Amino acid sequence: MAGCNFTFFHLDKSIEVSNSFAPYQTFNDVPTVSETKLNFLKAYKKPVPSIYNTVLQELIVQQHLMRYKSTYRYDPVFALGFVTVYDQLMEGYPSDEDRDTIFKAYITALNEDPDQYRADAQKLEEWARSQTASTLVDFASREGEVEGALKDIAERAGSKGSFSYSRFFAVGLFRLLELANATEPTVLEKLCAALNVNKKSVDRDLDVYRNLLSKLVQAKELLKEYVDREKKKREERTEAQKANEAVTKCLGEYQYAGLRSNLPVTFV
Repeated sequence: MAGCNFTFFHLDKSIEVSNSFAPYQTFNDVPTVSETKLNFLKAYKKPVPSIYNTVLQELIVQQHLMRYKSTYRYDPVFALGFVTVYDQLMEGYPSDEDRDTIFKAYITALNEDPDQYRADAQKLEEWARSQTASTLVDFASREGEVEGALKDIAERAGSKGSFSYSRFFAVGLFRLLELANATEPTVLEKLCAALNVNKKSVDRDLDVYRNLLSKLVQAKELLKEYVDREKKKREERTEAQKANEAVTKCLGEYQYAGLRSNLPVTFV
């Protein structure tokens, strides 16, 4: 993993926002980064393989900084982006159960609701699968819960300083396009325009996301090779140990038989 830079967040100015998916929350006592990391470790006490732990620790620090800005608001598109990134990063994790537990520990450590993240992400995914390139960008002309959330984003993003942009939001947009089979650059451009989001920022952050995934694929391949080598070494050591035990047993039986043959014969 040496040489890989996993910084993934871009923190822009933001002010109060709200939407139907989650109410605004205020915090009297903002925890430190160390406290957030400690909360994660308390919630998930098992060791995490280094390749995954490196990324998780980097993400939780960066997300903490964004999470506890006074202007932070939960965003369902952001949630979709985070869930997408998390699932991509943790793909291939040894245990599906542990992967889900780590997700819950991570979000809970940030004083947010992991079930809400998953529910909102699923809601947007289901909606996107039923869309086309044209209906996706034409959300403003229709009614619905997801349409309402997108309209709210567009309204906030259209006013100066009223929208909190992040790379997770960019990934969330891309995921919507992907599920709607509308990944042409022109569709992304139209969607960004409809949402009043800077497409150059989205393009830049999606490039970072793709680069991150590419590095992780390489790192996971190296990890798999390492695990396979270690497994083979363990198997070889086990076989050698079994062979040694078999030889020792045979020698013991041979020595015992020799001692028996040297014992005096007793007649009754």
